[in-house]
Amino acid sequence: MSSPSQADDGDRIGDLRHKLRQFAAERDWDQFHTPKNLAIALSVEAGELLEHFQWLTPEQAAHLSADQLRPLRLEMADVLLYLVRLADQLDVDLVQAALDKLDINAKKYPVGLAKGNAKKYTEL
Repeated sequence: MSSPSQADDGDRIGDLRHKLRQFAAERDWDQFHTPKNLAIALSVEAGELLEHFQWLTPEQAAHLSADQLRPLRLEMADVLLYLVRLADQLDVDLVQAALDKLDINAKKYPVGLAKGNAKKYTEL
């Protein structure tokens, strides 16, 4: 059974998915929103997100100003929008996929071996 927060997140993603579907349909963009094109757009937007961190120190990146965070927030939204749209086109339940991936990662990175280090699971 899902916790209330999981159900709320799923509903919000579902709402976003519906709004994106409607947004694209109103503009006749389904013809362009192929999985390949959406995956490429997602990668481009992720690169734009990275640009905001490119020359920052770890300390600077951890303490962004409101002026720095404002455009970063919009880039994060672009990444999410393309990911949700891609999931919609491929009929993937993102929340369930994320939960499944957490289960997989829990097995690959058991707390007793992975806690406090950044080694890949093949090196634990």
